[in-house]
Amino acid sequence: MTERKTGLTYADAGVDIDAGNALVERIKPAAKRTNRPGTVSGLGGFGALFDLKAAGYNDPILVAATDGVGTKLRIAIDTGVVGTIGIDLVAMCVNDLVCQGAEPLFFLDYFATGKLEVAQAATIIEGIAEGCAQSGCALIGGETAEMPGMYAKEDFDLAGFAVGAMERGSDLPAGVVAGDVLLGLGSNGVHSNGYSFVRKVVELSGLGWDAASPFSDGTLGEALLAPTRLYVKQALSAIRAGGVHALAHITGGGLTENLPRVLPEGLGATIDLSSWPLPPVFRWLAETANMAEPELLKTFNCGIGMICVVDAAQAPALKALLEAAGETVTVIGAVTEGQGVAYTGKLL
Repeated sequence: MTERKTGLTYADAGVDIDAGNALVERIKPAAKRTNRPGTVSGLGGFGALFDLKAAGYNDPILVAATDGVGTKLRIAIDTGVVGTIGIDLVAMCVNDLVCQGAEPLFFLDYFATGKLEVAQAATIIEGIAEGCAQSGCALIGGETAEMPGMYAKEDFDLAGFAVGAMERGSDLPAGVVAGDVLLGLGSNGVHSNGYSFVRKVVELSGLGWDAASPFSDGTLGEALLAPTRLYVKQALSAIRAGGVHALAHITGGGLTENLPRVLPEGLGATIDLSSWPLPPVFRWLAETANMAEPELLKTFNCGIGMICVVDAAQAPALKALLEAAGETVTVIGAVTEGQGVAYTGKLL
């Protein structure tokens, strides 16, 4: 008799189902600690359930946001420092949600890789869970895709999807008028936008990711991986206190393009660039690349990660509330008649 040959398995094609199952079991405790009122089911089902009534809503409007981390992932991959990239993923979604006046309720992630390394993947997803815990939303599901041939063995990609809610009629922006005060909330650094430019600047500098950072402690790679700041709980507290007319998350497009998105037609803003210090990372990027100030302002957050547009009479109280919540808050300008953002003072 002819000996029967062993059949080809999915593992032979580069996909390890057992590793995927091991990852799910490993991350269940991290996901569980993000549970909040409204969470119904844990990981492992075909879908995830959430109870809006149990979350305290009577007449809710749902708000959804999806985003990624961009080429900041390349630095995380090249350095092997992956513990906080999940925080970036959550922040890029939930900081957008709160700008609509919504409370983030739950989050789902998509993690794709060429070769699933359980320990690395667990570290990344535990970072996602940390971001969810810090912003008060539940990690209720996700997808892990092992795709040899689509990604190099050591590469991975991330995407996130967040859903929030607000009571009907409470959406932002609302009530913005000339004379409203702009409160700038400090950033943690570059956050998660402009990293194709950052990587080009690092290349021009001749430094490696493991070189000493020229603008902070630690290595250059570690410094540039500082996670995006989460503004959710602080911003929601300010909204509930009253007097917040709009919120602008300063992401791609910088100060120049993001603030006008929340201003009604016929209104613009004036920002005093001398009202806050330019963080060292941006000064280094600007000087290394010989950037003009307008280019800097439309590429990076320049130290202001969120702008709160608030009633002038309530601005002092809201500034104090946000500072008590741990924010660095600066009065950076005001809403004016006209269009666009006009700058006074200098950053550089």
